Amino acid sequence: MASFNQFGNDLHTGKLSYNIVGRRKVWYSIAAVMILIAILGPVLRGGFTFGIEFTGGSEFVLSEISTEDQDAAATAVTDVVPEAVPKVSVVGSDSIRVQTDQLSDTESREVRAALATAYSVDAAQVTSSFIGPSWGQDITGSAIRALLTFLVLAGAVMALYFRTWKMAVAAMVALLHDLVITAGFYGITGFEITPAAVIGFLTILGYSLYDTVVVFDKIRENTMEDGPESRRTFAGSVNLAVNQTLVRSINTSIVAVLPVASILVIGAFVLGAGTLQDISLALLIGMLVGTYSTIFIAAPLYAQLRENEPEIRKRDKKALALRAKATGTLPVAGTDATPADVSA
Repeated sequence: MASFNQFGNDLHTGKLSYNIVGRRKVWYSIAAVMILIAILGPVLRGGFTFGIEFTGGSEFVLSEISTEDQDAAATAVTDVVPEAVPKVSVVGSDSIRVQTDQLSDTESREVRAALATAYSVDAAQVTSSFIGPSWGQDITGSAIRALLTFLVLAGAVMALYFRTWKMAVAAMVALLHDLVITAGFYGITGFEITPAAVIGFLTILGYSLYDTVVVFDKIRENTMEDGPESRRTFAGSVNLAVNQTLVRSINTSIVAVLPVASILVIGAFVLGAGTLQDISLALLIGMLVGTYSTIFIAAPLYAQLRENEPEIRKRDKKALALRAKATGTLPVAGTDATPADVSA
């Protein structure tokens, strides 16, 4: 514990520093590869798997059954509707859920009877419901509108709070990075995208944005402290802020990921609760990706967006001159000053 505390103190004081901003091309390359996989993966697999809430269909739930044989449920459905493609899943310890394309009232009654017979239960233990395609389209539209509204409002608030649109742009790029990779994971693995998963997507965007705001707040504090006699370049101040908040970001991620992982395990393997599984999976992936984007995408991108501003270039040139004067060396014009600001 003492060594970790010392590690955090060294990062905060600048005694130990990692060249995160100066190696931005490496982080961008990693992010580009992950985004490419997240886009191509679902395409090669055949697209995303949407839950019945989005596509519409019929659902049957058998409760208090003595066996969890999923093949029996699939056979019972196809015996009644041969062209049906049932999706069968275990819910809890004594229930099974069967989802199909939307069936007629007659087909639904026959499927209920067939399922009751297949599992030797009373017909009252088989409940059925259906969701129309128009309702699913409404849900899809609402989810897209909620996402776009979140991004627009978050960008506006960021721009007003930090008084610069460039911080808002960097934060929005990081958020889109998180969303694309998390959605890509669902597409590659075949996990269903349900309303609970969409809630998880929106939640991780909020988590990632909060983490980014903390880092950006420290960046603003450092750059405002850089007076005319400062020997620290703008990129160096940004890099220092990232290092100063690095331990906090790691600790926050660990504290957040552990309970979410526990919910995922309990929901998926113990309780068989689909809603818990959907929302916790989105949160788990999003939090991990969000931590990466805050440190390695948002902060370096903000530094890059501002490095060519005349005022920033003038201040960096003066900082390099003061540094050269102090060390007895000559500054090299046109070189990246960031590596000189860091020690690792």
